[in-house]
Amino acid sequence: MNRHITLYVSVVILFTAILWVIFQQGKALEQFKKVSSSAVVSSTTTAVVESPWQPFAENLHHPVALLLVQVIIIVFFARIMGIIATRFGQPSVVGEIIAGIVLGPSLISGIFPQFAATIFPPESLKNLQSLSQFGLVLFMFIIGMELDISILKRQATSAVIVSHASILFPYVLGVALAYGLYIDFAPAGVSFTSFGLFMGIAMSITAFPVLARIVQERGLSKTPVGSMVITCAAADDVTAWCILAAVIAIVKAGTAISTLTIIAAAVVYVLFMFFVVRPFLVKFSEVYASKENINRTVIAFIFLLLLISAFLTELIGIHALFGAFLAGAIIPHNIRFKEIIAEKIEDVSLVLLLPIFFVFTGLRTRIGLLSDGNLWLVCLIIILTAVAGKFLGSAIPARLTGQTWRDSFIIGTLMNTRGLMELVVLNIGYELGILSPPVFAMMVLMAIVTTMMAGPMLVLIEKLTARPQPVSLQKRGKAAQYQVLISFGVPEMGRKLLHLVAQMSAPPYHNLSVTALHITPNAQVSPIDAEIFEQEGFAPVKDLAEQLRLPLQCIYRTSDDLVKEVKETAEEGNFDLLLVGGARSLFTADKIGGVVQRFLQEIHTEIGILIDRGIDKIKNLLVILDAPGDLVLLPYAERFASGGIPHLTILQTGKYLTLEKKSSLVNFRESFFVIKDVDTPKEYLLEGYDLTLVTRRTYEKLVEHSANQVAKCASILIVRTIN
Repeated sequence: MNRHITLYVSVVILFTAILWVIFQQGKALEQFKKVSSSAVVSSTTTAVVESPWQPFAENLHHPVALLLVQVIIIVFFARIMGIIATRFGQPSVVGEIIAGIVLGPSLISGIFPQFAATIFPPESLKNLQSLSQFGLVLFMFIIGMELDISILKRQATSAVIVSHASILFPYVLGVALAYGLYIDFAPAGVSFTSFGLFMGIAMSITAFPVLARIVQERGLSKTPVGSMVITCAAADDVTAWCILAAVIAIVKAGTAISTLTIIAAAVVYVLFMFFVVRPFLVKFSEVYASKENINRTVIAFIFLLLLISAFLTELIGIHALFGAFLAGAIIPHNIRFKEIIAEKIEDVSLVLLLPIFFVFTGLRTRIGLLSDGNLWLVCLIIILTAVAGKFLGSAIPARLTGQTWRDSFIIGTLMNTRGLMELVVLNIGYELGILSPPVFAMMVLMAIVTTMMAGPMLVLIEKLTARPQPVSLQKRGKAAQYQVLISFGVPEMGRKLLHLVAQMSAPPYHNLSVTALHITPNAQVSPIDAEIFEQEGFAPVKDLAEQLRLPLQCIYRTSDDLVKEVKETAEEGNFDLLLVGGARSLFTADKIGGVVQRFLQEIHTEIGILIDRGIDKIKNLLVILDAPGDLVLLPYAERFASGGIPHLTILQTGKYLTLEKKSSLVNFRESFFVIKDVDTPKEYLLEGYDLTLVTRRTYEKLVEHSANQVAKCASILIVRTIN
């Protein structure tokens, strides 16, 4: 070691000496360049810093530094506002849109103009706009991938009727509204045709990604109404973007011949993508359907496909976003392939680049332009027209095609959600000079209001109409005597919970009904990820159910409020027992802790909490009776006995078991039932049992007085009964 240090120091000294000699010799060269010391001193003197902070201020104005500061502020505000929105039951996109408006001239930049001049100077907005447009291109590619074209074949007739009616009706209302707004609000030089076409499409759009997430979060994805509304939204998205492409072509082209040329070129391009490129991608996805096979060359190919498609549609004249959407839509529905591609793009697009688009939209939105009551009245008329057009245009056709009034109202409410997709359309119209700043501000407010309406409207519909149980609950056997709900996050825990339930009965399990609930604690996951999480989450549980030949129903949800979802599912299904895994939080001091503590406080169903320490086949079961209230454990002991456990020991601190209770257990089998009477549970070693059955009160007492013995226990099942 000392030799290495000596060598290191020697090398540093040697090279330092060499550098000193070179610089000394280099000074002799200055006479050939005629460098005077006075000039150096003069330039140095003029560069004297007046303030210690001045260099930092000058560095902030460097384009790269300024862009980094802007992105940091944008991402921070977007995340904070997104989290706040979800706490109020709103999609995070609502908070992110509001974050853009807050940072814009409508609030912070208007109140603190120096902030806007320093952080968002006008000359820097071009860089933000370019970055936001690139983020949109990536986002539209993801939206195209999330759109499963095959679902359009299911319920095709009803879905096409509803989706096209939900476009046609608000489109007509939008054009009619444009007729009343044209003279006072259309920019100078814009024809009524252009203004009317854009107002129509702005009223007709539906936010497919926001809608899909709401459907997932509310557990509607496996219900008929959920499938119907997803199909309608998919058809709506495809149709609306085709109409938007045609509208852009008409606006940009001007003459009938050039318009027809652009539309014809667009049609040829779409056909080429679907009938030439897509078949190639089908084979391509079959080869590269795992992470092991996908390398950087494959990812580069996908990015090139995306960028070339976006470039060609921009070249044709129908906007780059349509090309990005089309490139995503033709990606084959190979879920593994889609997951890998989305994984490479989604986080950067949604978390980093997309908020830039929101803020850039907010910087354009000047709500202060709505300075008098008449303008706010016009804004209200725009919102009411948008809601009436989309809600009635979806709900009435849905009812006419055979949906119930309740489902029709749900479809109308969800189809009225506009979200980010509305902002995309509005920004296109603004960039083309078709929408004036006041109209742009009104339409942005309309997008926010219609998106925020979805959650409260669905709650209201559920309150006014009887909410049926989810399909997965309805299919359970009506004759089941004992209904168990197992809720888990980790798939392996789900398998262990199911194995535990199976040992509470004997094959062929006629008297046992089990429902598995798996929740992704994030309502913002994409449909692609949700499908993967659902498959992977239930795989071990389904495999074990098949091995045991145990009938099993599965429910998958995405939610930011895990406890609320478990509570609603447990109460809707009227379960006899909710079984969960113990997951103690590091940040709680209570005996059980974490999310499980909230389960015990908020859910009024009998709950079993499994503290797993390698549970498998139960051969020796220990039941602890430390108080008269612990007798509620006996029905559980009887169930395990009927399931065939070889040995049962009851450890009691008093004479709680009557002869009748003893005989009810002994009658199961001879020589398997043992009672040990002790003064306190800690006087008896708790080791040597595969599972210990205790009540919550007794468990907390044991942890307090006999923590070492509890730590030596194998798995523990804590039971909390209801009075």
